[in-house]
Amino acid sequence: MISINGRKIGMGMPPFIVAELSANHNGSIDTALETIRQAKASGAHAIKLQTYTADSMTLDLAHGEFLIKGGQWDGYSLYQLYKEASTPYEWHETLYEEASKLGITCFSTPFDEAAVDLLESLNSPLYKVASFEFLDIPLIRYICQTGKPMVLSTGMASRDQIDEVHEILQKENPNNFLLLHCVSAYPTPIENINLAVMTDMMSRYQCPIGLSDHTLGTQVSASAVALGACFIEKHFILDRTLGGHDSAFSIEPTELVELVATTSNVFKSLGQSDRYHSPAEEGSRQFKRSVYVVKDIKKGDAFTADNLRRIRPGFGLDPKYYDEIIGSFSNADIKLGTPMSFDFIDGFS
Repeated sequence: MISINGRKIGMGMPPFIVAELSANHNGSIDTALETIRQAKASGAHAIKLQTYTADSMTLDLAHGEFLIKGGQWDGYSLYQLYKEASTPYEWHETLYEEASKLGITCFSTPFDEAAVDLLESLNSPLYKVASFEFLDIPLIRYICQTGKPMVLSTGMASRDQIDEVHEILQKENPNNFLLLHCVSAYPTPIENINLAVMTDMMSRYQCPIGLSDHTLGTQVSASAVALGACFIEKHFILDRTLGGHDSAFSIEPTELVELVATTSNVFKSLGQSDRYHSPAEEGSRQFKRSVYVVKDIKKGDAFTADNLRRIRPGFGLDPKYYDEIIGSFSNADIKLGTPMSFDFIDGFS
């Protein structure tokens, strides 16, 4: 279990919902600020930034492996994409201050050590490691030195690779991290999300597990909570018609409201594994079947199938006793409509 600004996040705790700003500011700090406001108004618990520069991510080259071919960002060079999508360092303090004023947690994904240093200067309460940096062990170790909680996306990582990172985390930031199941495809086809792997992760790593969800809509996130996810991250945009690099797989405010409400209700519905009877059933118990006297009975009469029946309501003896009491004798006069009791049976003790 980890703690973020006093809120505990872990197995058995209500899901923590994160709205990811990513590139959805489209180069405008006013849009970024309004996105934070709408995330808060929609019920998200946190807003997440990404902290990098194009130069910290790649080289300014536009050929060969530095040119994107196919997919969401076809035709862009890596440098061009990151330059357009980045959140300027000089915005960060203003964005953190706005989130603090609104009472919503703000944190970020740093992509190199300099980004960690910037975020530390802002007293960022936790750190996210992106799927593409999941195997950047030097960066992970650098973040571990902050002692802050860490959330790591496992997209594209094999189980052996997750094992390796998990071992490092247990040594260098023990019991202070959370792993997110993630499929690094944008958007992720719903048939490829493979939520079932989360149950294996929970058993294997014995740490909180969540979901970084790039599918369209909110259904998959709700399903993940049903499987035990305690942390849900979704890209968030004010309006998809604004366009931008991440708009196609981002949810809008009305969908974020739905996500918060649905995941909360799914979590509430899970209940406790050892509770077989719900308090909500108490009012219905009276309508169970039970044994009733269906004809007037005189003292000394035998109880028979003619004067006892298993009927509703449920104030008499349980039907399981019916065969046992047939053939025994009454120790009192009993009127039609009386719930049957062991107290009426001659010689019962």
